Amino acid sequence: MAGLGFPGVPFGVPPFGRPPITRILFDTLPIGARVVLGTDSSQWVGNFGGVIDGVVFLTNARLFSNIGNPIDGIQPVVRIPIINVTFVSY
Repeated sequence: MAGLGFPGVPFGVPPFGRPPITRILFDTLPIGARVVLGTDSSQWVGNFGGVIDGVVFLTNARLFSNIGNPIDGIQPVVRIPIINVTFVSY
């Protein structure tokens, strides 16, 4: 089935269908919630600070390897592009 006025475009794709991925992942999280954001070979654990222009902000965050070892100390603010996020846990 084609989208209205867009030949060859099915329903479910913007502008008609699903909301952007940032809304799905982060809309229900309150500011300050403890989250784990996975990236390619590591994960950040910190407090959710919001999303601005496709970047997730974490406060008081620490980087861990995939096997759970800390890689670095606590960072006051970390900016992670959403395109690099592989999973979100809270």
